[in-house]
Amino acid sequence: MKYDVKVELLNAEQEYNFSDIAKQANGSAWVKSGDSVILATVVIDETEIVKDDFLPLTVQYIEKTYAAGKIPGGFFKRETKPSDFETLTSRIVDRSLRPLFPKGFGHPTQITILVLSADKECDLQVLALNAASAALYISDIDINTSVSAVRAAKVDGEIVLSPTLQQLKNSTLDLYLSGTKEDILMIEMRSIGSEKFDNTLVVDPLMDPTMSAPILSTRTSNAISEDELIKVFEQTQRVLFENNTKLEDSFKPFKKDTLAIEYKAHVINEEMVSFVKDNHMSDIKDAMNQMAKSERSTALRQLRKRIIKNNIEWEEIELKDAIEKVKKEQVRAQILNDRTRADGRSLTEVRPISISTNVLPSAHSSCLFTRGQTQALVVLTMGGPKDAQMFEALTDEGTQNENFMVHYNFPGFSVGEASPIMGTKRRELGHGNLAKRALEPIINLDGQTVRLVSEILESNGSSSMATVCGGYMALRAADVETSDVVAGIAMGMVSKGEKYAILSDIMGLEDHDGDMDFKVTGSKDGITAMQMDIKLGGISLDVLKEALYQAKEGRSHIIDIMIDAEEKIEFNDGVLPSTDFFHIDPSFIGEIIGQAGKTIREMIEKFEVAIDIDKKDGKVKITGKNKTGVAGAREHINGIVNAPKVEKVKYEVGEKYEGTVKKIVDFGAFIELPDGTDGLLHISKVSDQRVEKVSDVLSEGEKITVEILEFKGNKISLGRA
Repeated sequence: MKYDVKVELLNAEQEYNFSDIAKQANGSAWVKSGDSVILATVVIDETEIVKDDFLPLTVQYIEKTYAAGKIPGGFFKRETKPSDFETLTSRIVDRSLRPLFPKGFGHPTQITILVLSADKECDLQVLALNAASAALYISDIDINTSVSAVRAAKVDGEIVLSPTLQQLKNSTLDLYLSGTKEDILMIEMRSIGSEKFDNTLVVDPLMDPTMSAPILSTRTSNAISEDELIKVFEQTQRVLFENNTKLEDSFKPFKKDTLAIEYKAHVINEEMVSFVKDNHMSDIKDAMNQMAKSERSTALRQLRKRIIKNNIEWEEIELKDAIEKVKKEQVRAQILNDRTRADGRSLTEVRPISISTNVLPSAHSSCLFTRGQTQALVVLTMGGPKDAQMFEALTDEGTQNENFMVHYNFPGFSVGEASPIMGTKRRELGHGNLAKRALEPIINLDGQTVRLVSEILESNGSSSMATVCGGYMALRAADVETSDVVAGIAMGMVSKGEKYAILSDIMGLEDHDGDMDFKVTGSKDGITAMQMDIKLGGISLDVLKEALYQAKEGRSHIIDIMIDAEEKIEFNDGVLPSTDFFHIDPSFIGEIIGQAGKTIREMIEKFEVAIDIDKKDGKVKITGKNKTGVAGAREHINGIVNAPKVEKVKYEVGEKYEGTVKKIVDFGAFIELPDGTDGLLHISKVSDQRVEKVSDVLSEGEKITVEILEFKGNKISLGRA
């Protein structure tokens, strides 16, 4: 294929064809990088215009399995519903491109991104945004700005821009940043937890002190500090400027003539605005106060109905816009000029928080987290390796297992809406993924599977951050070990000219009328996950740095409350599964397993546990339905390990020994010899006379003298002496 443009971006060359593919679309781009090929198309409906105040943009990122030489698994041999990765990638592209559309653009617009060929080293999320932006830029829509993405990793302590997928696997940071040649528009960031090893520490005090100490591993979240993160932003922003400058210069010759389309005539009726200001400002302030308590308020609607009743010639839609403008101006002016918010809080103040743990007696653990008018019930369920979620990425050679899941549900009643509960929406998937990225670095499940489900019961401002806080508390309420305390806070901003105000713990009203939605999670020391969307079209790094430090203060305040609540946790011991890890001297493993696995099977049945033993390093993992069984199994194993050592006796045929009747069976009795070895006394050898039942002659625990008759492999045949 002939390519119109070749552009060198960091370590990769990207080739673009705008002339030959999907020519019926308003804009299309066939993009090749390495062996990966993506087709992005943009189509608008010129005949329809949406009157409501929102941009009717839909982005669909679709992976074709043939792109990696695969046939879809399962019963249906064609691509069906989108995977989580496809949905999350669609959201990333949508959030990056949405700010570019002209004000008043109301035509339904569809951006479709098809992955047609994929190699194992291509960053498909970066390439997908670049392809979609190229198709949009050269289209006949009036958009003259290119958007591109850069991913950053941290490998061996060094920042790597545009990492390979192998480098990303070894990274402690995953940062995806998109923007123009002037502004950062969207940020997705997470730290990646890892194990640290120490050769100097003894793992278990019951170990034989003469053994060499095994390696002790500890979990670290690799949370990144605010200062270090800003430095990474500076590096990536420079790359974005260079990339977008190259892309725009290369794409300009292929840009289509701008389409003459109708824009929404969003003209505010100033007569109505003046009327509302002169006669109903107290009503507006009352409505703002109600909206500070709920994302849903009928106060403005009721005000509109009252005004229309006395001004029947007015159009209700125009009046709605006028009231909305007055309300928005009042919200922003109060914040910028008075430095107070609709609910009376200061700019940095976090709403009251209450935390109750294990409120559900039959669940493994639970937490009811309430912050102001946002409430999340987060419930944890523990399982084994077989309970993990199986998935397969496009370029994976086989399936993978996801053993930590966070599922977020947002029912209509949480915002007072009478709507049915349907399937999982993109927003719900995205919020759950954000909470997962926040918590995953601090836990080491070591083969267990944990599912957190967040049921949003009430919402007025960042239920995703409530999910993070409630999720951490649910982990601790299940006695899951964590390397740090993690909380989340949603930040906002209002600006006018050079004047701006950064808001901590924003509510729905401030999210709607503000200029930024900025979610930060982490410990007191650093950030584990972050998500930012800019409504202004960009943000300076100085303002971003200020927002990060203000978020750190708010996060620390929330963490202190969580630590206090953690001390009051009462576990659901009756239903909570338990797992124990410890080490033993590997030389005892044979005794723990027993002859043909007899000893370990008896323990499993008696204590109702699963026991896994690493024969190489002596690591023992015991998992059971409750702590009592797990503790009993560990005590039994320690009893075997710490039992007095008995020297092995070299038995010879004809020798006589005193033994103990250990077990009576139909065909004889098993006799325990002095060193613990078992021998079989056949029923025919129990007495000089005929014996019908062994129990008529012997009883378990009885001491008798026996003679060694013969050896059959490892088995010893005995006679009565």
